[in-house]
Amino acid sequence: MTDGSADWFAKAQQFLPGGVSSPVRAFGAVGGTPPVIRSASGAEITDEDGRTYLDFVGSWGPLILGHAHPEIVEAVSEAAKRGMSFGAPCRAEIELAETVVHSYPGIEQVRFVSSGTEAVMSAVRLARGATGRDLIVKFSGCYHGHMDALLVAAGSGLATFGRPSSEGVPENFTNLTRVLELDDDEALVDLFRTEGARIAAVIIEPVPANNGLLLQRPDFLALLRAQCSEHGALLIFDEVISGFRLGAGGAAEYYGVTPDIATFGKVIGGGMPVGAFASTADVMRHLAPLGGVYQAGTLSGNPVAMAAGLATLKILEETDGWQQLEARGQYLEILLNPVLEAAPIEATLSRVGSIFWITWHAATPPRSAGAIDVAAGETYAGIFHALLARGVALAPSAYEVGFISLAHSREDIDQLAATLGHVLNDIRPETSGEAHDS
Repeated sequence: MTDGSADWFAKAQQFLPGGVSSPVRAFGAVGGTPPVIRSASGAEITDEDGRTYLDFVGSWGPLILGHAHPEIVEAVSEAAKRGMSFGAPCRAEIELAETVVHSYPGIEQVRFVSSGTEAVMSAVRLARGATGRDLIVKFSGCYHGHMDALLVAAGSGLATFGRPSSEGVPENFTNLTRVLELDDDEALVDLFRTEGARIAAVIIEPVPANNGLLLQRPDFLALLRAQCSEHGALLIFDEVISGFRLGAGGAAEYYGVTPDIATFGKVIGGGMPVGAFASTADVMRHLAPLGGVYQAGTLSGNPVAMAAGLATLKILEETDGWQQLEARGQYLEILLNPVLEAAPIEATLSRVGSIFWITWHAATPPRSAGAIDVAAGETYAGIFHALLARGVALAPSAYEVGFISLAHSREDIDQLAATLGHVLNDIRPETSGEAHDS
């Protein structure tokens, strides 16, 4: 039997493509061999070598309460004892649906699925069915899962035909997708002026957090809402990351902009595989079994996942969890800003609630993907490994955000700031892409 992380990862590469079940885990953006995780608790993860890390990845966002929260573990265990899956309606599914509907602005019904990608795919199909239109508009720098029609890159020009950004996606699949730049009012208005009558939906991460944290102007989101309403298109907020993390009402409540359809994931599953999409009853009536838009899933709304989500939202509500997370986010900002200001390279912190991101080689936080310096990736790789060697785990990509959970204490945030300060002090000015141990 193999023992350490390196041995396990070597074995993984024999049986899993790239050794992983999701690409970014392979450390392709930062180099090196990823630790293989044995266990996790609270704010810490432990690898197969017995090394423990202070974790600010949080399974990429779902673990808002931290790893293996005792009440979540108990809820999952008790639900599993009653049955892992029924393939039929269950009480927890109905209770979680009621909680989501009562929490989020403008929605009346929700359909559960098993992933964020599935939620987005279904929301887009629903929008097309409800409007009778075909065109979908997305924004460069927003990621919506690996749905074929949304795996597109922008070409030249302000508003472009989408072209596939993944092999295996035929161009015909993206011909009905338009791509805009974030934070560009003029391009948005121009596109609606020319093709507004054909647009079924515009989809956006209201808090773009998959290509860095590209916080948008509230005015831009309000303009987007107004253009959709004027031209009869549906506005889809992809709140897979921001939903129930910024607060019970997600980014919609935070910015005061209500979408027509919202997609959720991560937090509402409490660490289990859960996604959902939601809208008004009038839009959702187009969905089978009521209407002609088909969507189904064997494990959708399964009782174990629903129990985890219910327990998570209950704890957040009862403990003023979102207020606590905002306070910890403010504390992180207070500590990290002086560290970054003293760094030998330009860096800036972006934060909203418990989501944070450091932009390297930037004096101000970017609002679009094109504003990110291409040198950031190389610089970050050295910083990432130096932090990991000192027991602090951030995401293995310069373009991924960090997450604070309720399991993180002020002392944990102190440790992050102090460790980052040490790492940045060790950067050699002549080779700013590298960091080394003192």
